[in-house]
Amino acid sequence: MDDDTSDKPRLTLLGLGAMGSALARAWLAAGHPLTVWNRGPGRAAPLAAEGAAVARTAAGAVAASGLVVVCLLDHASVDEALAGADLRGKDLVDLTTGTPAQARARAAWAEDRGARFLDGGVMAVPPMIGVPGSGGYVLYSGSRAVFDAHHDVLAVPAGTRYVGQDPGSAALHDVALLSAMTGMFAGVSHSFALIRGGGLPPGEFAPLLVGWLTAMAPYAYRVADQLESGDYAKGVTSSLAMMVQGNATLLRTAEEQGVSAELLTPFTALMERRLAGGHGDEGTAGVIDLLTR
Repeated sequence: MDDDTSDKPRLTLLGLGAMGSALARAWLAAGHPLTVWNRGPGRAAPLAAEGAAVARTAAGAVAASGLVVVCLLDHASVDEALAGADLRGKDLVDLTTGTPAQARARAAWAEDRGARFLDGGVMAVPPMIGVPGSGGYVLYSGSRAVFDAHHDVLAVPAGTRYVGQDPGSAALHDVALLSAMTGMFAGVSHSFALIRGGGLPPGEFAPLLVGWLTAMAPYAYRVADQLESGDYAKGVTSSLAMMVQGNATLLRTAEEQGVSAELLTPFTALMERRLAGGHGDEGTAGVIDLLTR
């Protein structure tokens, strides 16, 4: 596949792990001329059979296209891969997972080398990539000009959401969302540990759990409203005083069922601290003040 046989924009992809390979297949399926590179060349062979051009070096892959997408293990891997590449005049889109500070440093690094930069946070797992309606999307931040120029290409594998000129904004959104997910995983794990102790079938319990979590998810809107208004008691139906009292039952039940409460106690301890400060009429938004340094 080359520019003579396709009117779709050409791009380069560095990194062919599970996510990188999924991205590559989505672009190839959409008819985009694609040059790929991977440190271990074995992963490139199946994509070559599907039409990708395989570069021997990362520098060679970068030279092949104006748009260069990077999806590597970590930022050290990005440094290593791009060390010998000429980035002048290139648009660099980095989908490597990292922190906001790393994204900002990468933006400055790219600018020093003559490239425009866009950072991305992938809110999807590989099976969601290239599947319409999967719900997967990528958060982008940094150069708005790069995002606008390549929007149609970037939108092929998953939905796109531009979240600001600050190069670290996508990473901050990404990590904040993943942190909430991690907390949910913790709650789900504790929940299944409890019902295992009671001999309840996990398959029968799962629909109840999913329904309950789905019903509780809009609580995030209330917390956002309280934070923006500064009124942490606004719209509260279950006060902190009530919840702290109820937490005792959660912890006691865990003990009765022979389940460690270590996934619950950090949050319950913060709730108790907030209550001790005289905020019993609030919900849990005040706990955020205790977390902010």
